[in-house]
Amino acid sequence: MTATLPVLYSFRRCPYAMRARLALAASRQQVELREVVLKDKPPELLQASAKATVPILVLPDGEVIDESLEIMLWALRRGDPERWLAPQTGSSAEMIALIADNDGDFKHHLDRYKYPQRHDGADAQAHRRDAAAFAARLEGRLGAQPWLFGQHAALADMAIGPFVRQFAGVDPAWFAARPWPQLRRWLAAVTGSARFGQVMGKYPRWRAGDPPTLFPPT
Repeated sequence: MTATLPVLYSFRRCPYAMRARLALAASRQQVELREVVLKDKPPELLQASAKATVPILVLPDGEVIDESLEIMLWALRRGDPERWLAPQTGSSAEMIALIADNDGDFKHHLDRYKYPQRHDGADAQAHRRDAAAFAARLEGRLGAQPWLFGQHAALADMAIGPFVRQFAGVDPAWFAARPWPQLRRWLAAVTGSARFGQVMGKYPRWRAGDPPTLFPPT
């Protein structure tokens, strides 16, 4: 049975991989999960994609999807029982545009705030300030509705949530003191959900020859 399943190379703590797993779980699209160690990537991952980053989804026909948002869309187009692709307010194009801002400027500043030593001694405080501008935008959206695009969670919430989680975790006391009560409520709703707990389950490192691990679990 598992020979015909897509294979997902993932790393538990990577926000890109988190959002891919969230969409796969929501759509009930089962895959064979291969948890990897980023400092020692298996040759099978390196052969699947020249990018060699997670997540990577290898379909049974050999097609490779190595962008996390594309994995989300692939899964949700095959099953979307919670209507993540049907925002209550706004449009799908607006959701994609907000996700692009998250993946672009916000992620750029987040990386340099969290890991200044990896970016030639970047000014962490300046990058925190710039990242906070995006957080303030989200706070504004959430002031009128519980989720970014209405009364129910949608693609944008789950695509952006793992990155805001990472932002909040760099300095929790600072984040808690910001004038962002709606953003904190929203983040708690994303990360406190049963599904988030499910996709953050721990799996052993995958090695060739291991029995397949099915995700979401049956």
